[in-house]
Amino acid sequence: MTGTEGLKVVVTGATGNVGTSVTAALGAQDAVGSVVGIARRPTDWRCRKTEFVVADVADDDLHELLRDAAAVVHLAWLFQPTHKPEITWRNNVLGSIRVFETVAEVGVPTLVHASSVGAYSPGPQDERVDERWPTHGWPGAAYPREKAYLERWLDTFELRHPDIRVVRMRPGFLFKRESATAQRRLFAGPLLPGRLVRSLPIVPRTAGLRMQVLHTDDAADAYVRAVLRPVRGAFNLAAEPPVDAEVLAEILGARTVPVPPAALHAAVAAAWHARLAPASPGLVDTVLRLPLMDCTRARTDLEWIPRFSPRATLEEFLTGLRDGAGLPTPPLAEDSVGRRLHEVATGMGQRP
Repeated sequence: MTGTEGLKVVVTGATGNVGTSVTAALGAQDAVGSVVGIARRPTDWRCRKTEFVVADVADDDLHELLRDAAAVVHLAWLFQPTHKPEITWRNNVLGSIRVFETVAEVGVPTLVHASSVGAYSPGPQDERVDERWPTHGWPGAAYPREKAYLERWLDTFELRHPDIRVVRMRPGFLFKRESATAQRRLFAGPLLPGRLVRSLPIVPRTAGLRMQVLHTDDAADAYVRAVLRPVRGAFNLAAEPPVDAEVLAEILGARTVPVPPAALHAAVAAAWHARLAPASPGLVDTVLRLPLMDCTRARTDLEWIPRFSPRATLEEFLTGLRDGAGLPTPPLAEDSVGRRLHEVATGMGQRP
C-alpha cells in the first residue's frame, strides 16, 4: 500500500468489536511499526505490535499517547446506557472532540473517524445514496444524534486544520463471531436465550426493516487502507446484497410475519421502558429510515472489496451467539450465567 515503514498508529476503543479487528489488521501490516491501543479498562487480549493503555477519552490527558503518531483511528464509543443519554453524550461527543483537538495540538497528520450509516438523514427506499447524502441523522435516538453532531463538528475542524487528512468511515451493521455476546448485551439484553436464536419460528416483516451488513474484519481492512493511502473524506462501507426479513428468515429456517412499524415500535418501547431490553425504540425508528448506501467510492479509491457475504457474516454471528462467543476484553467478554445475572441486577440500558 505504501513504502513507508515503522508508522505509529493510535487506536481509541481498541478492545471493542471494531477495535479488536482494526488493531489486529494494523499489526499485520509491514508499514506499521507500532500500535497504541487505548481502552477504558484493562484487557487480557494481546495483539501483534500493540501496546494497550488504559485511558478514558472523556477524562484523561491524551497528548503523550498521541504524540509522534502517524495516524489516529478513533473508535471509542458507548452504545449504552440508552436510559441516560447524558452519559453517552459525554463520552461519544465530548470525548471525541477531545481526541480531535489533541490530534491537532500534537500534530498528528491523519485522523480516521468512525462515523456510521446512522449519521445519514432518512433516505429513499428505491435508490442508493453516496457520501454526499445529508448527515443529519434521526433526532429520536442518541446514537444518530451523536454521529450527526460529530459530522458537523468535523466539517469545521477540517476548515480550521486543512493540513490534517480527515477520513470518515460510514459502515453499515458490523458483525463477527467474537462480537456476538457483546451485541446481545448491548441491544437484546440478558433475557434473550442465545442458544435458541437459531430456533426462532418467525421474523417480523416490517416496511423499511433491512440492513446493509458487513463483517467487522472487512471494515477493518477498509480502515487500514484509509490509514495507509492518501485519501480524504467519507467512505460508505457495506457488503451486498442488503439483508431483509426474507433473507434472515431463510438463514434461521423461519417464516416471516407482517408487523406494522407502529407495532414494532410499541413492542420495543414497552420492553425498554420496563427495563427488559436495553435497545431504545428510537433505534428501531432509526433503522427503519436508513438509506441504502452506494459504496462505489470505497471500492474505487481504497480498492476495497469485502471478503465475506452478508449471509456468511450473519451465519458466523448467529453461531457465535449460540456459543456465547467473545474475546478476553471487557467489551467482548464471553457469555456466562454470572454475567447475565449482573446485567439484570444493574439494570438494562442504565449502565455503560
